[in-house]
Amino acid sequence: MQISKDYIRVSDGQELYVMRYEPPSPIGHVHIIHGMAEHIGRYTEFAEYLASRGFIVSAHDQRGHGKTAERNGVKGYFADQDGFERVVEDAHAVITEVQMSTGNLPLILFGHSMGSFVTRRYMQLYSEDISRVVLSGTGGDPGTYGKIGLAVAVASAKSQGKQQPSKALGKMTFGNYNKPFKEEGSSYAWLTRDKEAVAKYEADPWCGFESTNQFYIDLFSGLAVINKPSEIAKIRKDLPVLLISGAKDPVGDNGKGVFSSAKQFVEAGMVNVKVYLSEQGRHELLNELDRHAHFEIIGDWMCGND
Repeated sequence: MQISKDYIRVSDGQELYVMRYEPPSPIGHVHIIHGMAEHIGRYTEFAEYLASRGFIVSAHDQRGHGKTAERNGVKGYFADQDGFERVVEDAHAVITEVQMSTGNLPLILFGHSMGSFVTRRYMQLYSEDISRVVLSGTGGDPGTYGKIGLAVAVASAKSQGKQQPSKALGKMTFGNYNKPFKEEGSSYAWLTRDKEAVAKYEADPWCGFESTNQFYIDLFSGLAVINKPSEIAKIRKDLPVLLISGAKDPVGDNGKGVFSSAKQFVEAGMVNVKVYLSEQGRHELLNELDRHAHFEIIGDWMCGND
């Protein structure tokens, strides 16, 4: 297997950090879109597993995250305006570049958490180019709560500045996630039962940081768009989608938000939508104690074993 690391320049001049894992005689191309306040370095074991199954795997640090932010940008910041659409187009640019160099292999998207929201928008815009989709740790429509969050973010950006990190908005968004696990001694216990993985997250300077006011404007704006029935209706009806989450994941409201999202797809006429909930799993199934079982479930499904 060949592993490469590079930067890809996109239309507005930002350079996105990209990793690729290339096995001999690949059967497909998986692109990973990571979550909020993390980076693609956390997906190495999963990417290597997928490569062992025959997939070319690509992944990029989204703007405001990881080595992309380190090279050019502000931590926890997408863009001055329309940042959510910007990161969707970033993913499209990276995927297109990889596809051009590797041939038009069947494309599978894997999006986790915030990355699942970016992936859901990608589906709405480019579903004809996608073979399969895995949505990991996704959430349901925040509804009124999302509108309130957007209003608070807009007001905060005006009073404090777009690039000001917002502890208040972070607390508003994630403040209750750890309540069921507060006795475990870490404010990030909601991520996984694996205490070693939680400790690594806490020790990583590119994880768990406070995002900016403008980031939350982009996030809540994006959530409003991806949950519009008119936008969901744009996805091709036969696109296979797997929603995989922990039954104790607060982002997915312990499964309720995951099934709600699946229902949106079904109501839009999509005919191949599957949900898998890990009974004891929390938010990051790829970092759970039984992560290798989840690797296999995802890998089998990517190979067409429905």
